[in-house]
Amino acid sequence: MKSLEPLMGEVRAQMGDKPTYISFDIDGLDPAYAPGTGTPEIAGLTPAQALEIICGCKGLNIVGCDLVEVAPMYDVSGNTALLGANLLFEMLCVLPGVKTL
Repeated sequence: MKSLEPLMGEVRAQMGDKPTYISFDIDGLDPAYAPGTGTPEIAGLTPAQALEIICGCKGLNIVGCDLVEVAPMYDVSGNTALLGANLLFEMLCVLPGVKTL
């Protein structure tokens, strides 16, 4: 799997210290990992790629974030909700001033 770090470095360079709002749409993930969405995206991102994107936002002047299109009723396994919760946790971890271990 190709690293998304160079892309995220470019994003950080272009954004500089401008206020940034992160909106992550769960239907960008492959339905093998997140089937609980109204519009699944075949050949979408893996959870590792999603985390790489979110973690790559560290250092941006993030003013807020959200996760959209999670539809747990379409996922009997509960994987989408679990993945969504993890992605939201990681988004909170990249907010300015948050110290992580």
